[in-house]
Amino acid sequence: MSGAPTTDLAEVPDDVLARIGQVQYEEEGGFPVEHGYIWTTCAAVENGNPLFWDDEVAAQLTDVPIAPPTMLSVWFRPHHWSPGRTEPAVPLQAHFDLKDDLDLPEAIISSNTITFHDPVRIGDRVRSRQVLRSVSDPKTTKLGRGRFWVIDVEYLNQDDALLGVESYTAFGYRREAS
Repeated sequence: MSGAPTTDLAEVPDDVLARIGQVQYEEEGGFPVEHGYIWTTCAAVENGNPLFWDDEVAAQLTDVPIAPPTMLSVWFRPHHWSPGRTEPAVPLQAHFDLKDDLDLPEAIISSNTITFHDPVRIGDRVRSRQVLRSVSDPKTTKLGRGRFWVIDVEYLNQDDALLGVESYTAFGYRREAS
């Protein structure tokens, strides 16, 4: 097979283009930031940094106890089930919307970067919001024919301070017929 696409992709729908740069799926985490999650996570990866274990060290370095920066997304990830929810929660819903809207049934995350801003502190209520940044022209890769898209997940605390931005680049595609 030559690798040439067997079908071309439809134009990006106007409603998808209209979502570029718009905040979607603003959600508050289901629980406040607390020591138990921090200590459990640090224990699981054998992170003995006293900043996360000793309140006196934290007071000297950061004024108050903080969470490891790598835990940023922990505070918004929805539990699969919670009282009153009728459907399972799906993280990164904007990604799954794009797969459906662009009729691209397969997708991979090809890169993920995190930019940290303010630290996450004990007691913070972290919320996230998703922003579609771009959708590429059609591309053909070894996986198939599809499009790349970039989605930022912005994390804020209860005071609207930006805690960090996680940027996902995905490739949604259709496998070529063999």
